[in-house]
Amino acid sequence: MKLVTFRSGGKIGAGFVDGKQIVVCAEGEDAAYAVRSLIETGPEGIQDWAAKGANAERVALADVTLLAPIPEPRRDVFCVGKNYFAHANEFHSSGFDSSGKEAVPSAPIIFTKATTSIVGPDAVVRGSLDPTQTVDYEGELGVILGTRAFQVPKDKAYDQVFGYVVMNDVTSRELQRHHNQWVIGKGIDTFCPMGPYIVTSDEVGDVTKLVLETEINSEPRQKASVADLIFDIPTLIETMSATMTLLPGDIIATGTPDGVGIGFKPPKYLAKGDRMSVRITGLGELNNTIG
Repeated sequence: MKLVTFRSGGKIGAGFVDGKQIVVCAEGEDAAYAVRSLIETGPEGIQDWAAKGANAERVALADVTLLAPIPEPRRDVFCVGKNYFAHANEFHSSGFDSSGKEAVPSAPIIFTKATTSIVGPDAVVRGSLDPTQTVDYEGELGVILGTRAFQVPKDKAYDQVFGYVVMNDVTSRELQRHHNQWVIGKGIDTFCPMGPYIVTSDEVGDVTKLVLETEINSEPRQKASVADLIFDIPTLIETMSATMTLLPGDIIATGTPDGVGIGFKPPKYLAKGDRMSVRITGLGELNNTIG
């Protein structure tokens, strides 16, 4: 199932994609939280929405504005730094790496992005909020938790996953470096596009076979397989849940491959009007413009 949140005629709705249509399962003020509530409900939530398919209202995908599938998560997005070998070396040699002396981390580097950084497909990313004008892109796979998870071993980790989504960890590189940590440079309003939809794990199958690609103004910049992660999804869930409880609807951005702007000499920063496109096999394409 592909779950979406959308705006149509000034109203918010939520539902699932069926071909070129959306089966509308929630409308009104609470629809912005409908996908999050469905995840928290568990398998019964999916069954309830599926049962509505025969008689529910339908709208054309082309006639709505897609929002982030979870426009307002309960808490910040968890992110993983330096989680592809080539990017870890690229970032370490760029002069912007304040995470430590080692290029390839010996344990997962975890940071967060504020909930207010989240925007949906085709939304404008407000690059003007970065006073240093060093805006960079990072195409990533997002993992959506489906259960309350504490001290989960690797062999049970995928049982906790609800689904997957395309993400873009947009970053101010100079703010990231200046503050010697990553939250301020990465948590800027609108700097976390995600979408176009959450695809449930049963439809994805073997997530390690997915391929991520990023283009800037139609120029290929990034391409990598999820299988190339330094710390795979089970390791991330095991590590994070070892000391803190993960909640249904939590989002984990798993890291970006090489090919980011600071990997070029000189760096290729984003400017007003630049179009970022991130796509992942079976998860759709996420497009956003710098404004």
